[in-house]
Amino acid sequence: MRYAAALLAAGSLLAAPAPTYEVRRAGARIVIDGKVDDASWKDAAPITFEFPWEQQTGAKQKTVARLLWDDTFLYVSYECDDTSISAHYMNRDDPTYRDDAVEIFINPKPDQSSYYGLEMNALAVLYDYFMVYGHGLLKQFNMEGTQLGVALRGSLNVAGDEDRGWGLEVAIPWKNFDGLARTLPPAAGTIWTANLNRWDGAEPNRRLSQWSNSERPKPDPHNPDRFGKLVFVK
Repeated sequence: MRYAAALLAAGSLLAAPAPTYEVRRAGARIVIDGKVDDASWKDAAPITFEFPWEQQTGAKQKTVARLLWDDTFLYVSYECDDTSISAHYMNRDDPTYRDDAVEIFINPKPDQSSYYGLEMNALAVLYDYFMVYGHGLLKQFNMEGTQLGVALRGSLNVAGDEDRGWGLEVAIPWKNFDGLARTLPPAAGTIWTANLNRWDGAEPNRRLSQWSNSERPKPDPHNPDRFGKLVFVK
């Protein structure tokens, strides 16, 4: 047992540090249509997701995310390569993570482990909740005023053809973070933590990719200790 514990401790020491991202201020209000073509996005550095679990099979399709902010919203965009776009859940708080979907988990107060979760499928359906200390979901929580838009580069739920991908944009009003955030919008230099994820494909070839490796032994995005840092800058 002591040997196993030593190996686990050594593994944790060898784990790569969680990444850091500068969230820049948007130069103009962004149109939430999923096309990720507003000029403001050019000022946001791209995040390319990684595939931490070798046991996952199927094509490792590329995902690029970006974040921006202004006085009203936190903006997040995703550009997903996808040769077969699939999504079936159509109602708020359906289990969208079972479809082709993207996620963001956000912790405005990094010295504790509770966080907000948004999981959005290729139909622009939102499943949102508050995760209490990393252990239990408050599904009744809703991100009020959140705007979502999706743009498909192909057909949805059509077998036999080859799609190119899909884009998703989300604008989250700052008021939803009231309670954990110290100032809204965050002052320059403020650090929050977050992770961004994508669920892609169907079993048995379903894949999870991420911004920050959650360091879970099996595909699992929920590990607030491994969230990356978001640094808000002007």
